[in-house]
Amino acid sequence: MRGDSPIRGQISSQPSEPVRVGSVTLAGPILTASGTAGYGTELAPYLDLSELGAIVTKSLAPYEWPGNPSPRVAPIRNGMMNAVGLQGPGVEYWLEHVLPGLLDTGATVVASIWGRSVEDYRLAAEQLAEAPAGVVAVEVNLSCPNLEGRGSIFAHDADLSAEVIAATAPCGRPRWAKLSANTDRIVEVAGAVVDAGAEALTCINTLLGLAYDPDTLEPTLGAGGGGVSGKAIHPVAVRAVHDVHAALPEVPIVAAGGVATGWDAIEMFLAGASAVEVGTATFADPRAPLRIQHEVLDWMRERGITTVTQITALR
Repeated sequence: MRGDSPIRGQISSQPSEPVRVGSVTLAGPILTASGTAGYGTELAPYLDLSELGAIVTKSLAPYEWPGNPSPRVAPIRNGMMNAVGLQGPGVEYWLEHVLPGLLDTGATVVASIWGRSVEDYRLAAEQLAEAPAGVVAVEVNLSCPNLEGRGSIFAHDADLSAEVIAATAPCGRPRWAKLSANTDRIVEVAGAVVDAGAEALTCINTLLGLAYDPDTLEPTLGAGGGGVSGKAIHPVAVRAVHDVHAALPEVPIVAAGGVATGWDAIEMFLAGASAVEVGTATFADPRAPLRIQHEVLDWMRERGITTVTQITALR
């Protein structure tokens, strides 16, 4: 239960100085990763959501969407693979029925949106325009790999990604473009979306994967392939953050990919991240985001470091 968490209420839960992602100020350096912590208060029984930097919601479309057939999740060595297919209730339902309870916990919220077309993204952004101030940013998911057809990954195309970011301006708050490491054009795409209006970049989403069941000889996921996440992809994510930061050093990066310990997060900061999202680790330990935040802050205090930007400067 909520009161049973050994993490809640400890002195070291907050950084000594604010964490900033562009114009957004966060309570801590660790956020949940979209798609791994639900839409609302799913993790509230395990940790105090207000202590985290933000809750990044599962991606929402401007309409209800059924997702992929089951099975949707399968374990792999050092991680997992999923093809949930972005099932969700739609932005308007979430605003009315789910968001109020999440904000009541004191959580800072980043709303993630997706679409099958540029127009879908525009509609989702327009629906978020009247969201309460507690929704501090919109993460524009350009890179989900578990819809049918690789053509659905907008982040593989710099021009199309820029078009999506420009179309989401009606949300009226900072936009974070979520990019893909499935392409060797990630730096090019990063530059294009920043030029189009993205204030920050989220690096990275899951990687394309496929596995077979040894008994049935069929794919382990109902949709066939899916997105690989967890510790297996961590070095890929660190490299993506490093490369994007090297090319665009003034652009904030929210790093994601295989973060399961404080050191995993520190690696992201060394590579140039401004904040870090924790995702797959929560499936094994729902308290992982706050545990990792404690580990990061303890590491910083031991070295007299007061901001995560100082970690990047260590290199």
